[in-house]
Amino acid sequence: MQKPISITAIASISSLGKHLDGVWKNYLQETSFVAKQVFHDKEVFVASLPEEARKDIEKLRQSDNKYKSLDDTVLFAIYSSRKAIKQAGWNATDNFGINIGSSRGATSLFENYHKSFLENNKAETLSSPTTTLGNIASWVAHDLQTQGPEISHSITCSTALHSFLNGIAWINSGMCNKFLVGGSEAPLTPFTIAQMQALKIYSRKEEEFPCQALNLDKTENTMILGEGAAMICLEEGETKNALAYVKGYGYATEILKHNISISSDAECFQRSMKMALGNTLLEEVDVVVMHAPGTIKGDLSEVRAIEKVFGSDDMPCLTTNKWKIGHTFGASGALSLELAVLMLKHQKFIDIPYLETTKSPKSVNTILVNAVGFGGNAVSILLKKNN
Repeated sequence: MQKPISITAIASISSLGKHLDGVWKNYLQETSFVAKQVFHDKEVFVASLPEEARKDIEKLRQSDNKYKSLDDTVLFAIYSSRKAIKQAGWNATDNFGINIGSSRGATSLFENYHKSFLENNKAETLSSPTTTLGNIASWVAHDLQTQGPEISHSITCSTALHSFLNGIAWINSGMCNKFLVGGSEAPLTPFTIAQMQALKIYSRKEEEFPCQALNLDKTENTMILGEGAAMICLEEGETKNALAYVKGYGYATEILKHNISISSDAECFQRSMKMALGNTLLEEVDVVVMHAPGTIKGDLSEVRAIEKVFGSDDMPCLTTNKWKIGHTFGASGALSLELAVLMLKHQKFIDIPYLETTKSPKSVNTILVNAVGFGGNAVSILLKKNN
């Protein structure tokens, strides 16, 4: 770390709801927020927005004629960004930076536009601009009327935490003292789900917890998709209103051995975690919020990486939120950070109900958050409690 950096706000929309208090109440429930939905006449498990949150998104869509043609990824981001900067007390004149990413971008719009093209042999007028990945941050900047830098990117499932890294870099450079970062994803479309099923990683389980993230005894892959967004306000210094402080950050990339997999002991995670930890004593880390997508190899390789870094006898407590809210691709890292911030605030560890061996920490003062994308683009963020 160079300059001290504070998280002064975090706002989200997901299957857990749209308000931090409600999100926390739902984390306290030992239930999954996954349900069956029909795609192309087939029922599959997904984690979608609750009806109240969906109505808010539709209200936002109808509030401005220009917003009617935008994809849900953009609307999720605008909705969450408004709430985040209000919580942080930021104004447009602050000219803060914006970096919001997405793994898939305008998935639904792209599928619909392509279907129309195949039927009519003609592209619709807005098919190109509304499916450009840069739409997310640029539309948020337009909506918030800020004049600061705005960046969009995709680094698959570690996208949101790479946004976090970029915000830190800009603040450390002295080019900005505030940065809005996060990720947004709306992947609940027939083609996207079919792609995951083609990879043979999508859950087929018919049980209370169809996603068995972090269950190392599972014999089949159990990943489930979810939709949502989370936005985080970063500020230079250790501010009094901080929800948490950034204590360290790390990143690493593995050499590709396969299109989707990482090494059996996740070398990328080992390097990113060691970098994030820096000089922090291993015993100071109370919890690791894992990426843990619910796949056999993904979950196991990350646990092995944690064992390599911390030692198998004295590891921090491990958890993940994928069993509850599904895998939200590029937004997942930001939603994991939200869980970490809430655990720090409420001083309570969120366990996984179907794991009998999970231990609870004596305190929740320091949390490491992991995310990784296809091919091994790992990021680790170390957070500490605001005392």
